[in-house]
Amino acid sequence: MRTLLAIGIGTGDPEHLTLQAVKALGRVDVVFGFDKGEEKAAQQRLRRSLCERFVAPRPYRWVDIPDAPRDASIADYAARVDAWHEQRLLQCEESIARELADGETGAILVWGDPSLYDSTLRLLDRLDARGRIRFEYEVIAGISSPQALAARHKLTLNRVGGAVQITTGRRLARATPTEVDDVVVMLDGECAFQQLPAAEFEIYWSAYLGSEHEVSISGRLDACKAEIERVRAAKRAEHGWIMDVYLLRRILGESP
Repeated sequence: MRTLLAIGIGTGDPEHLTLQAVKALGRVDVVFGFDKGEEKAAQQRLRRSLCERFVAPRPYRWVDIPDAPRDASIADYAARVDAWHEQRLLQCEESIARELADGETGAILVWGDPSLYDSTLRLLDRLDARGRIRFEYEVIAGISSPQALAARHKLTLNRVGGAVQITTGRRLARATPTEVDDVVVMLDGECAFQQLPAAEFEIYWSAYLGSEHEVSISGRLDACKAEIERVRAAKRAEHGWIMDVYLLRRILGESP
């Protein structure tokens, strides 16, 4: 039987790996990596460096899986993502069948944690349901970007007796009705906090968490939003990509 491991590797710091993740890497024969081109090359280099540190000197093979682009001609977002996942599934199925022998262990190294805004577990579920290759899989938890954000800003994400919501920039406007006071925003390519009444919120923003390029800004949204936009644009131009996350915290007990 083949075995696949979905291993959470944190957000850029090699020390984010848990002892469980290090132990799991010591079992690996093949590492599968989705090739997303130059834009995400820095993340792929980190994955490779983790293998050199925690898999080697055990012999292992690195297998690149070409990552199909999303079809911009599909107007509906959910349908577009589903079509992309289907292309990923076919590429992954072919690579596993060809590269991972019966009795071997393969790994997919997941940025952050496999449970949060990542498609790896859905991909493995769909592969299992198709039944064309037989395998079992395990999930190794990792440090997610909301966890790393909270640590960097010395935050508790929820307030006493309160809730915290985690959403995307695409859905931020729906996530901040009056009863939601604390919202973590991931995958925001457009600075969606611009949509909010800035005087009502504080923001805790970080980019490239865990890496040598990490940058953080915090304060009242009305005072910080222009600086965040400026820094974000400059860093994206400098590095060719950006991955950021932020907490929006409603200011309670004050009139805007």
